[in-house]
Amino acid sequence: MPLHMIKLCVGLDTVEELVAWRLAEAGDGRPWIMRTRQTPKRAAEMIDGGSLYRVFKGVILCRQRILHVETVGEGVNARCEVTLDAEVVRVAPTPRRAFQGWRYLETRDAPEDLSLEAFGEAPPELARQLRELGAW
Repeated sequence: MPLHMIKLCVGLDTVEELVAWRLAEAGDGRPWIMRTRQTPKRAAEMIDGGSLYRVFKGVILCRQRILHVETVGEGVNARCEVTLDAEVVRVAPTPRRAFQGWRYLETRDAPEDLSLEAFGEAPPELARQLRELGAW
């Protein structure tokens, strides 16, 4: 069973802003790499079908498949680079409290992918409220 990672998306309010930032920073040519200080000890489980779930303003809104996890550098300069799939998949808006860094996310706790055909496009705040009420 794959293991996922969850991380706050600080400074951005929507999935659209994340995608626009990515295009402005790197364009389409380079791989999408998320950098963090700590390398996950369970990285092999995350590469085997895991995803990075992103939290925007207290709500999980999207995920990206994890392709590779690598430690770069040594000693105090060591960092972790997580290579992500370029496809950003929207998920059912799910409330999540703030935390620092990243956390593991078990598959049973991960939100389901959002089918836009079934629900249509909804503003994130409305989707969050509907989810909290159990109507979505």
